[in-house]
Amino acid sequence: MMNIAAIDPVAFSIFGWPIRWYGIFIGAAILIALTLASRDFRRKGWDEEFILDAGMWSILIGFIGARIYYVLFELDYYLQNPGEILQIWNGGIAIYGGVIAGGLTLYLYSKSKKMDPLFVTDTVAPYLLLAQGIGRWGNFVNQEAHGGEVAESFLRDTLHLPNFIVEGMNIDGVYYQPTFLYESVWNFIGVAVILFLRSRKETLRIGETTLLYLIWYSFGRFFIEGLRTDSLMFGPFRVSQVLAGLLFIAGIFIFMSRRLNDKHYDYYSEHNGPAYQASAGQSDKA
Repeated sequence: MMNIAAIDPVAFSIFGWPIRWYGIFIGAAILIALTLASRDFRRKGWDEEFILDAGMWSILIGFIGARIYYVLFELDYYLQNPGEILQIWNGGIAIYGGVIAGGLTLYLYSKSKKMDPLFVTDTVAPYLLLAQGIGRWGNFVNQEAHGGEVAESFLRDTLHLPNFIVEGMNIDGVYYQPTFLYESVWNFIGVAVILFLRSRKETLRIGETTLLYLIWYSFGRFFIEGLRTDSLMFGPFRVSQVLAGLLFIAGIFIFMSRRLNDKHYDYYSEHNGPAYQASAGQSDKA
């Protein structure tokens, strides 16, 4: 089969400044996630400007957190090259750092606006997972975040991948595990599962959509991270794999504890929004 050239990481240039496919995928992922989350807020009768403002702050601080996380675990290199710490355009961000910093920002911003933080994170969580799935395709273009060496036949005959992905995983004549694809597909399936469960009446309580996001993503990331060749390391341990395992266990524990607790938790549904509350009030008066 005829080989195709790897995709040029630079999509185009504006006044000599390169615009990379990685940035395009990340930008598209953010735009799609914000659009869907704001639509959810509007449907429930909440002010969609809230989620747009909260989202922009969370994205900004999330990127800073993602960079700090990466630099901390590559500290020896950056202490020798301090001028590169701010050169984020050369690569070097970690999704867990972004999720932690962005999630904390969203939580605190919600509290400051007298919004239930768990209702807000429940609304945003599935779209964050969707954005992560889209963003992984930027890694594909950059030919990074891949696994170990595999035979070409594994990609074509076992996984039955299309030719453009097979050749995209051909790096200097060697084929590699498409771990970016594993995580992207895992995330997309997770979005469908979480949205389905959330749409069913009295299935998920407030806060459980957020926990399901944490459980689903961490479970998949734990195994996928074990296949990667570019993991951030702390001694003999893969940082993201250890963190994924801990977050998965914590998510399961909190989920089960809340379910076994006698304390009442409201379900995530249309009653969380003022549009529903207003209509319910009118029905009571009728």
